[in-house]
Amino acid sequence: MPKRLLAALLALCGVAALAAQHPPFEDSMAQRTLACTACHGQQGRAGPDGFYPRIAGKPAGYLYNQLLNFRDGRRRYGLMAGLLAPLSDAYLQEIAQHFAALDLPYPPPSRPQVPATVLERGRLLVTQGDAAARVPACVRCHGERLTGVQPNTPGLLGVSHDYLSAQLGAWRTGQRHAHAPDCMASIAQRLTPEDLQAAAYWLSSQTLPADPHPVAALPQPAPEACGSAILPAGSPR
Repeated sequence: MPKRLLAALLALCGVAALAAQHPPFEDSMAQRTLACTACHGQQGRAGPDGFYPRIAGKPAGYLYNQLLNFRDGRRRYGLMAGLLAPLSDAYLQEIAQHFAALDLPYPPPSRPQVPATVLERGRLLVTQGDAAARVPACVRCHGERLTGVQPNTPGLLGVSHDYLSAQLGAWRTGQRHAHAPDCMASIAQRLTPEDLQAAAYWLSSQTLPADPHPVAALPQPAPEACGSAILPAGSPR
C-alpha cells in the first residue's frame, strides 16, 4: 500500500476515534450548562467537596436570584462572576428554570461527629428559633419540611455542613448580600458563631422527607420581609 494512502487511512481512523470519544454538539441547555455541572456535579447534584451545592430541583426564583447576585457582586466568587458577567437576565432565568426542572434523588446525609447537645441546640434553633435573640425558626421561612417554598426560598436539607456553615458565616460577616430587605443577613447577624454551627450540623444530618419538593406556599406569612429580584419582562411567575 502506498505510504500516502496509508497515512490518509490512519488520519481517517484518528478522526473516527475522536468523534467516538466526543459526541456531536447538541444545542441544548444541558450542554450549554456543562460549565455549571463541572463544579456543581453531574446534572447539578452537588460537587464532591461540599462547597459546591446542589442546584438541581431548587426553586427557579431562588436560582435566578443567586445567579444575579453572583453576576452583580452581592455574592463574591470570582469564577462565578466571570462566568456570568456577559449573560443577560433573561438567559440567567433560562438557566435557573433548567436546573429547577431536574427531579433527581438526594444522597443520604452524613452523621456529624459532634456532641448530642450541639445537635439538640441546632434542632431547637431550626424548629423553634430563639425568641430572646430575635432569631425566627428556619421552618417559618423554609417550610415545615425544610424543603423550600416556591418560587424563591431554597430547601435546607440535602446540603453539606461545610456549605451551610460557609454561607451563614458569609451573611453574618457581610461577605454575602441579597436584594433588600436582606432578611438572611439580618437573621445570621443575630446568631452566635456557636449557634450558627449547631444549626448547620443539625440540618446537614437530616434525612429528606419522602416528598423533597418545595411547597407551593407557606401556611402563614414569613416572620420577616425578604427582597427578591424583578423577573425579566414576559417571564412566567
